[in-house]
Amino acid sequence: MQFHKILVFILILFMFSCNENKPTLITDKDFNKNWLFKKDTIPQGESITLDDSSWRKLNVPHDWAIEGPFDNKHNARNGGLPIDGIAWYRKHFTVDSNHKNKQISIEFDGVMDNSTVFINGHNVGKRHYGYSGFEYDLTPHIKFGEDNVIAVQCAPEVLSERWYPGAGIYRNVRLKLNNAVHIPQWGTYITTPNATAEQATVKIETKIKNATDSNTEATLETTILDTENNSVAVSTQTIQLEKNSEVKQIQDIEVSNPKLWDIGVPNLYKAISRVKIDGHVVDEFETEFGIRQIEFKKEGFYLNGKAVELNGVCMHHDLGPLGAAVNYRATERQMQIMQSMGANALRTSHNPPSTEMLQVCDRLGIVVIDEAFDEWKLPKVPNGYSNYFDEWAETDLRDMIKRDRNHPSVIMWSIGNEILEQGKPDGWKTAKMLNDICHDEDNTRPTTAGFNYYPASFTNKLAYQIDVVGVNYKPAYYGEIREQNPDMIFYGSETSSQTSTRGYYDIPLDYKVKKETNQVSSYDVTVGPSWAYSPDVEFAAQEANPHSLGEFIWTGFDYLGEPTPYGGRDNTTNGYWNDDWPSHASYFAPVDLCGFPKDRFYLYQSQWTTEPMVHVLPHWNWEAKKGETIPVYAYTNCDEVELFVNGKSYGKRVKGKDLTEVHTEYRGFLDSGYGFKRGIFKSKYRLSWNVPYQPGSIKVVAYKNGEVAATKEIKTAGKPAKIKLIADRTEIDADGKDLSFITVRIEDKDGNLCPNAENLVNFEITGNGVLESVGNGNSASLESFKEDHIKAFYGKCLAIIKGTEKAGTINIKATSIGLEVDNIIVNTK
Repeated sequence: MQFHKILVFILILFMFSCNENKPTLITDKDFNKNWLFKKDTIPQGESITLDDSSWRKLNVPHDWAIEGPFDNKHNARNGGLPIDGIAWYRKHFTVDSNHKNKQISIEFDGVMDNSTVFINGHNVGKRHYGYSGFEYDLTPHIKFGEDNVIAVQCAPEVLSERWYPGAGIYRNVRLKLNNAVHIPQWGTYITTPNATAEQATVKIETKIKNATDSNTEATLETTILDTENNSVAVSTQTIQLEKNSEVKQIQDIEVSNPKLWDIGVPNLYKAISRVKIDGHVVDEFETEFGIRQIEFKKEGFYLNGKAVELNGVCMHHDLGPLGAAVNYRATERQMQIMQSMGANALRTSHNPPSTEMLQVCDRLGIVVIDEAFDEWKLPKVPNGYSNYFDEWAETDLRDMIKRDRNHPSVIMWSIGNEILEQGKPDGWKTAKMLNDICHDEDNTRPTTAGFNYYPASFTNKLAYQIDVVGVNYKPAYYGEIREQNPDMIFYGSETSSQTSTRGYYDIPLDYKVKKETNQVSSYDVTVGPSWAYSPDVEFAAQEANPHSLGEFIWTGFDYLGEPTPYGGRDNTTNGYWNDDWPSHASYFAPVDLCGFPKDRFYLYQSQWTTEPMVHVLPHWNWEAKKGETIPVYAYTNCDEVELFVNGKSYGKRVKGKDLTEVHTEYRGFLDSGYGFKRGIFKSKYRLSWNVPYQPGSIKVVAYKNGEVAATKEIKTAGKPAKIKLIADRTEIDADGKDLSFITVRIEDKDGNLCPNAENLVNFEITGNGVLESVGNGNSASLESFKEDHIKAFYGKCLAIIKGTEKAGTINIKATSIGLEVDNIIVNTK
């Protein structure tokens, strides 16, 4: 990542002003605080004379839509939330007159969307794509020593995406003050053409801009710091800068015995680039990078010379109950949960991610497919990117690559997902154009795309325009693809699309989606959409085709919008997704909207991890089914599992030998050659028993090499008696941004989770923090994320706590009628 060092001004406090919106001097590098917001069509909303004293005061990043309310007049495909309309953001600030010689610009990491930016009434730029970062030069219009007004108009539209995009200035903003000679936005490009444990070559291309009317001589001094911030190499070069010009300087720097960046081993270096004139530093630029080597072969993906199978997840950009407003900690938590499931790779479906997401993946050691577009010229939704493709595609793609190419986590550039041009004989021309742009901006990483038309994407030659072919939902054809294209490198770019609801079970097993519940069984035998299939099928396909690079499941986390399988067609809403209201969020993931694992989380963990584990389902509260047969499933990465019901053994099952029937309706499995038949797939990846229900407990014991390696027990819970609060972290930063995620459990008197509890939980927050959001993972709930209460959903809900900028303590109290109260303290430092 790149951080531009912002000059820090002297803070002037206007202590006796009665005007709350009085301009303040910029005091830090971010520009996120003290914005004014109003959602309304406002003529001349950019005017410096506009009276904005009554506008709402807030900090960005901000997503206005997540505040709701949910309403079926808003399209359910976009989450049933008010994402569209005109809104304005304004910010007053001053720049000291001592800085009249500075180059002043503003950088937005993303505005959703159709944004127009004004400075002191002057239009400085418009950007349609809400996922693109951009920067505008403000210098000609700044009034030094006086009030300046930045105004941003957003005009997002419904059905601009197939999911929930959010709305507003939802990513970070920075004001930059540079000297006339400086390193511009995204001004460094770092590669490691040679990277071994003994020696590495770090190649750094640095752009230097001279915005003066005079030729000048400058020195570029680049220092490389290792993982412990020790200087390991320095390179110094003299540069001749012509007036009003920009030059590129290349430095090849040798590093001995480098610590390589790897999956789960996120060694990161820093390059400190200093521009000096007459011995004085006029600019300093910091770039975080990793030393690593990637290679793609038809046999697989290799990182630092070692073969790596990609256990990947696709992720949309929203943060569940927080909406689309970016937050580093929430992003980090998502990927930590994915990593604990065994995921080592991310596909940023289907748009450029936040910078924070790439920072997180850099720091956790997770590889990334960085994806640009969901549409090219042919539309999927009425107000989608196709409306702007011809004008903006090259700019947006180049900007994404320039912004992201220093992240060691990024291993491929994806030019598109399921684009409709697959079905056109000349669609390959657009694919080639985008492929060439990627290679021009960065020739160290291959290109890819996710194709779901088979064999059209091959017949129409799109698959042959990119370096690595992504195949969506076609496991039955992996062998055929390889047979017909023996040198092709490919992988499952989108797989499974299994749907389920945490904690909900159909007994007896029922393979149908039930519209009367708007939930899907967590036995993971009811698939839902016609293109979907159980994870077991993909496991088998990957095993049968070891030349595939791996898979990226749809999706890692449930997300807002696209509420499949409860998102059908309805002619009264322009043909889009409102007939199964109130479902407003997806059911696809092994983790729900709050980050609570579903049972399927453990199925993936059983395939993607090696630390001995075992999981058992369902819960053991079936009062109305005493004596009836209950299917019991176990997932493990051990050799065999034994089931005990109230202490009685129901026998051992051997993984790989004892099979469990999994239902599938996926039409692509007919005559596939792997034994995948429409109807029933016999899975070797899960173990099962049928046992009569009696209250008490079920316990599974997993064995490895004949020895007990892992156990898990679920007891029949009594009546709800108390609330239990569990914080993911009890100490957070007092920076006004950091979060603590509080899991709320409804338990019986003995501490067992009450799996059917739906008690209304109220929250009271005191001290140095606020209740930022609540949630429960129920995709069919219309409860607001912004209230101080929410119902438990199958025994659990979530409170997200944000600290203030003052260090101290936050006391979180949870109450519910008839239940024992619980408190927890989070310290802020």
